[in-house]
Amino acid sequence: MKLFYIGFIALLIIGEISLKVGLFSASEGKLSLPENYYSIEDFKIVKKFDAHVHINSRETHFIQQAQEDNFQFLKIVVDRPFGLSMNEQREIAVYHLKNFPEQMIFATTFSVDGWDQKNWVENTIKGLKKSLSKGARAVKIWKNVGMDLRNENGEFIMVDHPRLDTIINFLTENNIPIIGHNGEPRDCWLPLDEMTFSQGYYASHPEYHMFLHPEYPSYEDQINARDNMLKKHPDLKFIGAHLGSLEWNLEELAKRLDKYPNMNVDLSRMSNLKLHTLNDRQKTRDFFIRYQDRLLYATDTSIGASMDPAELQKRIHTGWKNDWRFYATDEKITLRDFGELRGLKLPREVIDKIYWINAVRILGIS
Repeated sequence: MKLFYIGFIALLIIGEISLKVGLFSASEGKLSLPENYYSIEDFKIVKKFDAHVHINSRETHFIQQAQEDNFQFLKIVVDRPFGLSMNEQREIAVYHLKNFPEQMIFATTFSVDGWDQKNWVENTIKGLKKSLSKGARAVKIWKNVGMDLRNENGEFIMVDHPRLDTIINFLTENNIPIIGHNGEPRDCWLPLDEMTFSQGYYASHPEYHMFLHPEYPSYEDQINARDNMLKKHPDLKFIGAHLGSLEWNLEELAKRLDKYPNMNVDLSRMSNLKLHTLNDRQKTRDFFIRYQDRLLYATDTSIGASMDPAELQKRIHTGWKNDWRFYATDEKITLRDFGELRGLKLPREVIDKIYWINAVRILGIS
């Protein structure tokens, strides 16, 4: 009986040692977790990247929260007719990059002022070179190309216009990605009562509600122009902002990802992704797994100078953590006005790509 007891204890000890040894990778000497999924508790320990942020202030509260939550991010400059000018946005980006070079990178843009002038292309490339010398890693083309810019004859200029080819060729040759905000959500061209998520915004801003402006290019015009631009420049690194403006239909987005190998998209349309999941969780999860190398986590967060620091940091942290809950777990999540869904609980390797590895490859972060 005594020998049996000693043998039993020995087996337990050997088993415990084997289990502990099994938790380590022989090749890397690192702790290897037995589960292939992250939990909500892993949120802060995993290195992450937010690929769509607008910081329009020299204050650092957002950056401090990013440090706390283990995030790096891409600050994007846009050529828009409201808020801070393009030059002011770029100055803020360079200021923060100088002080927090390990926390962020930035994407520059170019002005469409003087489009019809003979030296516009030359001056634009010169301006881009200057921004790149100051640390810019990508270039944003905003929706004003396609929805606002017109030539001297009043004709709309689309993103596949031949005059843009020289600029796009310059960026392609220098391995600089373009971030394209082409058009708007499809809701923008629908009546208010047919919209999915944007009723409040377009009701308050009828000047941007394209359903009321049929003389403007259609939604299909915007998507076709973007697709034609990608067809003309197959080697261009491209990131389609906001799910490539195809947020309403993952099948349509999948067609473009299949057709254009260098097209990627950021995920800054969370409400649409939750609705896709509510309607067909397995189909949505399969989409993420199939295109795991082409998706970048993003929020389209905007930071202004007048925001209360404590409220801002709480909102940013809560948003980031709730997104992590959606991607990494199968916890129940409520989509307001629609119902309850379960998170996607994507495999660890998919989470790592969406939150970090793809940004390293496409944007050159480290």
